[in-house]
Amino acid sequence: MASDEGTTSAGTVRIDVWIWSVRLTKTRSQAAAACKAGHVRVGGERVKPAHALKAGDEVRLFHAGRERIVVVSRVIRKRVGAPAAAECYVDNSPPPPPREFVAPVAVRDRGAGRPTKRDRREMERLQGPKPTAG
Repeated sequence: MASDEGTTSAGTVRIDVWIWSVRLTKTRSQAAAACKAGHVRVGGERVKPAHALKAGDEVRLFHAGRERIVVVSRVIRKRVGAPAAAECYVDNSPPPPPREFVAPVAVRDRGAGRPTKRDRREMERLQGPKPTAG
């Protein structure tokens, strides 16, 4: 049965609980929403949040723009730390896509481009008074 840390050597657990427990999603509600939206597959079939998961099952989760493919090596019911969670599955996911290069924002030198209000007033003072219409 269950031990102190919520692990079981045999048995089953809800898929949404397991996905949350091994830290594939941040919250259990995100895991359940992913199941309801059809983003979770076990053995190639879409599953509901209450699907019973057992050791040896292959779970495919599409979350945060990336597909995770994991094989369940240990069933846990409670959320554990990241190092312990990583021992509960074998990650067969493809490597994440490279991050897109974001060019740094260019910084203009002072005085390059549009004049400031101070600069405009200085130019108006040097040009003299404006001719009046009339």
